[in-house]
Amino acid sequence: MSPVRVALADDHAVVRSGCRRLLELDENIRVVAEFASGAEACEWLDRREADVLVLDLSMSGMSGLETLKYVHAHVPELRVLIFTMHDAPHLVSQALDSGAAGYVTKSSPPGLLTEAVLSVAEGGRPISVDVLGDFERMDSQRLPHARLTKSELAVFLSFARGLSVEEVSSAHDLVFKTAANYQALLRRKLGLRNSLEMYRYAAQHGLIAPDEANGPLGRARGGLKST
Repeated sequence: MSPVRVALADDHAVVRSGCRRLLELDENIRVVAEFASGAEACEWLDRREADVLVLDLSMSGMSGLETLKYVHAHVPELRVLIFTMHDAPHLVSQALDSGAAGYVTKSSPPGLLTEAVLSVAEGGRPISVDVLGDFERMDSQRLPHARLTKSELAVFLSFARGLSVEEVSSAHDLVFKTAANYQALLRRKLGLRNSLEMYRYAAQHGLIAPDEANGPLGRARGGLKST
């Protein structure tokens, strides 16, 4: 297995250096870039590839949250792990809603950062124990689709209306691979297995009218395909 390619974005050089040394103790991780600002991270990630971005929320200039939203919109396949001093549950929720794959505080045991990087690279959603309880209590009161970002919800509704991956790619100006990644991500986030369940979920929660779907779902309400 190839090492997980990690990029670090934190405006404190000492923190970046410490994270690099810690992460590279694991042979399954390779730090490929460091950034002192969100703008630097976005510029690099527009042109080069990484698997995981470890991102601080508090940075001068372009904030971590702004960086997260940009990355999620332009490089949705990149997994972003928030690594911050902030432990307020509403910030955890806001970061996850904006596309973060995990949230770890800087007061966590050092080894947790390495575990979290490997976890998000494999599709997990690690949240450090010191914020998990309060976040889960707040998050349990919300419907699954309320946790989607605005762009994720728009793409979900397109899939729910019966558009194919190719059609979603065209409608949202995404490359085909990115649209396919969105489909898999949305199904995982909402616990849905196929196109039929996406349609039913959207209709049951009033996100689309029962007769609004077009494409294969709308044309065949009596014979929906489970793709």
